[in-house]
Amino acid sequence: MNFKNILYVFACLSFAVVVGAAIYEHIAVVPRWSAAPPASLSMFQGKYGLNPTPFWIAIHPVTLLLLAAAIILFRKTGSKVYLLITSVGYVIVLIITFAYFVPELIAITGTPYSEHIDDSLTKRAKQWEILSLVRLSFLIILAIAAFLGLTKSKM
Repeated sequence: MNFKNILYVFACLSFAVVVGAAIYEHIAVVPRWSAAPPASLSMFQGKYGLNPTPFWIAIHPVTLLLLAAAIILFRKTGSKVYLLITSVGYVIVLIITFAYFVPELIAITGTPYSEHIDDSLTKRAKQWEILSLVRLSFLIILAIAAFLGLTKSKM
């Protein structure tokens, strides 16, 4: 296996980490905080509150750099199209994430704790969750495209 292929594998692995982390959050974290806000938001608050931000800030640039390097190295192969589809789709997802998902998540999870369940906040949380699942589905499709490109490198 040469350097080009190893780099492509690492690009796929990094993208799979993004997808895996999103799946984990949707299985283990999102249902808990979105259940009954603001009472259910206590997991984000206080000195030891959950803070996934450092992970997401680190993984996105690494993934983008690996995908960009793979596009450059595989520009004359059949893999290029798969890498471009994955990369362009990922950039679109990131733009939407930073325009809607991050600000809305900060607004919801930053709500001060209260035993009172806020129905409008619960609706916003559920809408965020549903839209985020759509985003996750799109990321899974992009990951499949990236992995399919591994088989096209010599074409």
